[in-house]
This record gives sequence, structure tokens and C-alpha cells, in this order.
Amino acid sequence: MVLGALQRQRDTTLFGLLPLPGNLTLDNFVEVNESINLFRSLLNSLIMTAGVVGCTLVFGLLVGYALSVLQFRGQGLVFALVLLVQAIPFQLLMIPLYVMVVRYFNLADSYLGMILPFAINSVAVLIFRQYFLQIPKEIFDAARIDGAGELRILRSIAVPLVRPAVLTAMLVTFIGPWNEFLWPFLVTKDANLQTLAVSLANFSQSNGSFLANPMGAVLAGACVLAVPVVVLFLVFQRHFTSANLGSAVKG
Repeated sequence: MVLGALQRQRDTTLFGLLPLPGNLTLDNFVEVNESINLFRSLLNSLIMTAGVVGCTLVFGLLVGYALSVLQFRGQGLVFALVLLVQAIPFQLLMIPLYVMVVRYFNLADSYLGMILPFAINSVAVLIFRQYFLQIPKEIFDAARIDGAGELRILRSIAVPLVRPAVLTAMLVTFIGPWNEFLWPFLVTKDANLQTLAVSLANFSQSNGSFLANPMGAVLAGACVLAVPVVVLFLVFQRHFTSANLGSAVKG
């Protein structure tokens, strides 16, 4: 993908797998930036992803804490619904979600409309629930005896003890909304609000065909889209591996 983005002319032969100096250029990045506003599209992707990750952490902590620490009627039913949501493909929910978000809530062409369907992540709920179950209940009972409310216990005691779970949920959640294409494509028609994945798709269908190397320009945009994910993985690689192993053991 990187070599394709740097090629002056598209080379589909085996030599195209080699970085030939005479065929390397940065013009593809310049052309895609002139066709779409890369910075604005990246900012939109960042806002959507940050909103989804933030909502996932807040609601995941609240629901995970309630399912593991508290006792209430219907707790088993709520947990069963969390498991059931994982078995339902998002594509099946897309049409009713679109009608609800766009027609009833009038949230088309808005960041909230892009974030709302992903605000609660059942995977994050399960991660937090499993981590909270590892904490001795005596710690929560002692805090209640001292007069602490449930929100105070969650904020001051539970969350600091499950910091690895917070990092795990953040890493797992980030990639999904960052690469999400279909939902932002449905709810945003304003080019200034479209994420980078949507802008690249529109670019490949319209302006891309008029360029000298349209595939190179598309690959250049794909490289820009992939950079934050690669950087995040490299920075948190050790935590990523340990988190996966921990989830496998706990699961």
C-alpha cells in the first residue's frame, strides 16, 4: 500500500513491489489533499472516534459495575441481552437505526448522529464486568460502611483498580469507529462532516478518475487513514498483547 501510494505511475508487474527511485513521488499525497480536505476529514474521524471511545468507557464502566457488583432484579436478563447484542450483526440494525437517528431525532449531518449508534459497546461491558468480578467484594462493602455512595465507590475505588481494563477497552474500541465507513456514509451528506474513509470513497468514485495515477492517490489517502492506527499499535503494543492474553484467560 505504501509503495503504491508513492508510485508516479502504477506498476502492476513484479517490479512494482520494489521501491524503484525513478518511480517514487509524493504527488499522490498532494493530489488527494487538493481533491479532499485531508485535515478536515481526519479531524472528523478523530472527533467521531473520540466520542465513541469516551461513551464506550463511561457506559461500559457503569453497566459493567452494575452487572458485577450490584444486585438488582432483572440482572441476569440484562446480562443475557448484552450477550445477545453480540450475536446480532450491525447491518441488521442499520435500517431501524437510520430511521430513528435521521427521521425521529433529526441528527443527520451531525457528529452526535455518527456517534450515537456506537455509544454502548457490549464488548467493553463484558471486559469491565470480568475485571470488576476479580475485585474482592469486601472492598466495596467496607466503602459502603464508611458511607460512600455507589458513584463514589466506582470513581475512587473501582476505576483505579481496573486501569488495565480501561486501556484494553480503549484500544479495542478505537479501531472500529476509526475505520467505520457505512454508517457515516449514510448519515452525512455534508462533505465538511464526512470522515476520511467516506471522503476517500467519494474521491475514488469521482475526482480520482481524472488523475494521472488514481489508484496511487487512493492508496495515499489509505496510508493517511492507517497512520494513527499503526502509531497506536506501536505505542501500546505491549499492552495490546498482554490485554489479549488476559482476556483469553479470563474468558
